[in-house]
Amino acid sequence: MDTITQTLEQAYLSRYNDNAELINASCGATMNSHREAAREKFEALGIPTKALEDFLYTDMQPFFNHDYHIDFKRTPEKTDLYQVFKCDVPNLNSHLVFTVNGWFYEKNLLKQGLPEGVIIESLAEASKNHPELFEKYYNQQAKESEDGTVHLNTLLAQDGLFIYVPKNVVVEQPIQIINILNSQDELMSNQRGLFIIEENAQAKVLVCDHTETHNHYVSNHVREIFAAESAVFDYYLIENQHNRVKQIISTFIDQEAKSNVLGNIITLHNGVTRNNSYVKLSGEHAEAHLYGMALTDKDQHIDNFSFIDHAVKNCTSTELFKYVLDDNSVGAFRGRILVREGATKTMAYQTNRNILMTNDAKMYTKPQLEIYNDDVKCSHGATTGQIDEDALFYLRARGISESEARILLMFAFCDDVLENIRLESLRERIKELVEKRFRGELSKCAGCAICN
Repeated sequence: MDTITQTLEQAYLSRYNDNAELINASCGATMNSHREAAREKFEALGIPTKALEDFLYTDMQPFFNHDYHIDFKRTPEKTDLYQVFKCDVPNLNSHLVFTVNGWFYEKNLLKQGLPEGVIIESLAEASKNHPELFEKYYNQQAKESEDGTVHLNTLLAQDGLFIYVPKNVVVEQPIQIINILNSQDELMSNQRGLFIIEENAQAKVLVCDHTETHNHYVSNHVREIFAAESAVFDYYLIENQHNRVKQIISTFIDQEAKSNVLGNIITLHNGVTRNNSYVKLSGEHAEAHLYGMALTDKDQHIDNFSFIDHAVKNCTSTELFKYVLDDNSVGAFRGRILVREGATKTMAYQTNRNILMTNDAKMYTKPQLEIYNDDVKCSHGATTGQIDEDALFYLRARGISESEARILLMFAFCDDVLENIRLESLRERIKELVEKRFRGELSKCAGCAICN
């Protein structure tokens, strides 16, 4: 391991050692019991570099090679976030929950309107209140990761969000999570999420990432999602932050038989993003649908990595990611689908489509299939190019200006990703925000800071 990586490792391990008592005091024993193994894994793996194939297009060391402040102790918010932040999705009636710098907001209003048995609370408190669930689920997927940043999160994370939906319960209203970065210092946030959707239960989660100040941030998130037999779960991630934010999100999804999970990752604006999606289809007739879209300009860098593991037979996965890249921005997509031996009757489809708006924009793509069966239906493909000049000419011939014609074509290009947002009010609002981005406008929710 090179000297730079050793220096970064030791810096973060030293910060853990200096604050271990404070870190452990905030959480339950079951959550804390994973830290020593995480420490060993982080020491062994380090922070990823481009020398690793899975990180070929994004060097993670610059994310962390900085003396960021870390809030090892909760700092109470001075303002009422329900008054400061107003969701601007019309007609979206949701269960609203806030986190600030990785900490569960103390004044969250979540008891009214939730079905009986549903739990939405601080991850730290849940680790104390529900040790049996933590023993069964916490870190069970993430601990197998070969990404050192995941184990760094396990080592340092003190709080986040816990969601539990019991058997046969349907949460009609979406659960909307507003993650806020707000600090007068350059800050590193380590947030953890654990979402458990039991047998035949249903829920939708919308995650919105925002910044309240213009400082530099690095945000290292890990979320584990368990969908039991016949569970239905939607997961929407909306990234709309400023160019001084570097964010890595690792989402682990484990699906049992007949479960149906839809994930849709929309990056409207962010400085540097690395999204990791790991999906394991563990039970027969499970379905996973993963969609994503990134709109980039200036020097932004967006990298989506996915690994869909067909571990058993008779499962289906579909995957579609699209990018529109302008100026000097860089996009990357690497998707791997593994069909294991014995996973017959698998249907797996993966597509990546990209438009480069300038000659300076760059896109790196590598769709990948790894199949150990004959009795499957699988496909993958990728295309990267510029706007169709014939289609542009067709629109201009009908009196539409060139700039407006380009916007219409870009919007049409993104439509099949947007149509797979199963919340109608959210889908229509995201379409508005996408159109504004194409028109060069920076859209933000109330209270959110977006700057170039």
